[in-house]
This record gives sequence, structure tokens and C-alpha cells, in this order.
Amino acid sequence: MTLVWAPGYNGITDPDAQTYIAAVEAADGQAIEGNVAYAVNDFVVGCKLDGIWDAIKASCILAGARTLSGALVPLKGTAPANTNFVSADYNRETGLKSDGTKALDSNRNNNVEPQNNRHLSVWVSESATASAFGGDIGLYTGAGSGNSYIGRSNALYNLGSSSPLVTGGTSAVTGFRGITRTLSTSFNYRAASSTSTIASTSVTPASGNIEVFRGGSGLNSNARLSFYSIGESIDLEQLDTRTTRLMNLISYSLASGLPDLSTMDIDAALYIGAGYRAGGTLS
Repeated sequence: MTLVWAPGYNGITDPDAQTYIAAVEAADGQAIEGNVAYAVNDFVVGCKLDGIWDAIKASCILAGARTLSGALVPLKGTAPANTNFVSADYNRETGLKSDGTKALDSNRNNNVEPQNNRHLSVWVSESATASAFGGDIGLYTGAGSGNSYIGRSNALYNLGSSSPLVTGGTSAVTGFRGITRTLSTSFNYRAASSTSTIASTSVTPASGNIEVFRGGSGLNSNARLSFYSIGESIDLEQLDTRTTRLMNLISYSLASGLPDLSTMDIDAALYIGAGYRAGGTLS
């Protein structure tokens, strides 16, 4: 089956969004709902308006697509390599759930981005339950290396420094979590809608592919994630706003009986989508 997108069809105006949606539909073997496509277009356009699109070098929206194959189509960069995930692990609204043995290899090396110009982020639908160190995304090669990771429920972060563990934030955080470095002396992390700074001197980044649901060999997470991004330094608050908006619009789009997004006030749709994502209904 050949799927052809006409510019502007159903509000899908951005060429990068068109290309991504067409690739997802080809992987799914069928079209996705117009509202889901609209939510993706809104995200891409919004990131470009905010000036953060170019900083994203590798990313997957692990939600919205009809199948696991579609969810693993990259929004940007190379497709991740799948280790052990099956269709039953995937939920169109809340993303991909690991059991602690399943992971994605981003196929992007930790040393590609400049030492003081990098970011990692995830959108967490369900926080990991284990308390031991593991990674929702990153690379850990041992103390003294230029590790980069977002740890699991004990809220651990590192971004290109020699310190093996840096505690910050609150455990069991859901929603957006991100880290970014623009200075050699510190990096910022964001969780629970708040951005903080960690004093941490950068070192040469360790070599090895960044993984999702894993921070290194044996350091796995059993979280449920619906988005990840890797790339150069980025405004974490803006990326948080865009990814949270995307996830809420996907929730709205997949709820039955709601008006088409093209006819709906977008703020109302975001509010309703957030309610559905939190487990509520309109009944």
C-alpha cells in the first residue's frame, strides 16, 4: 500500500511531520487517525517555533502509532534497535513498558554531541518500581567515565561528568524528565515541572550507544516511557511543555466520542486530554 500525503491535508502542514507520519503509517500498514497526526504536527511546528527542533538529533514518539513497529519509527535520527519488546508491551496512549530485561538501543553514540553541548530526555508514563540504580535513558560505563543518564525511581542524573551518581529531584517522578549541559561546570535537570542545576565538571564523554530503558550493562529500568530525545543542549522547559502537550493531545485523540481537533478549541482539548491521561472520563 502506498500512502501519499498532500501538503496541508487535515492540518498536517509541516513537511517533517508529513514525512514522519507517512513512515509510521507504512510501518503500521494503515493510516493513523487524523487527530493523532494533528497532534504530531502540532509538536513539530511548536518545537520549530520555540527554536528547539534542531537540537533534537535522535527521538522516538513511543505512542500514537497503531503498532509497535510504527512506534519505533524515529521522529529524528536513526531507528532504535529493539531488544525483546513485543506488541503486548505497547500501549498507544501511554507508550512502551519494560520488565527490566527489555531495552532500545538508540543507535546514537554518547560521544557524538560536543562535551558541553548535549541533552537527554524522556516522558515517563509509569515510573520504575525498583529502587536500585538503573537508567531510563543513557550510558554508564563506570565511575570516572563521562557518563550520561537519567536514572530510575531514585531520581539519579548525570551528563558527561566523572561522578557516577548525582541525586536530584523526587523519586518516582512521572511526566517529563530531562537533562542538558551548556557549561563545563554544571548541568541542568528538569522533573516535576521544575528545573534545577547540579554542579558537575564535564569530562570527555564515554563512547557507547545511548540506550533507552537501560543506563548500561545490567542497569535496566522497568518504567513505561512514551518519548525520548537525544541531542545538543536544549531549553528543558520548552521541551517539557511541547512533550506534555503532545502526550495530552494523543490522549484526547484516542478517547472515543470527542470532537475532531480541527474543530476543537486547543486549550480545551489539552485540558480534556490531560484528564483522560490521568485516568478520568467525561461521563
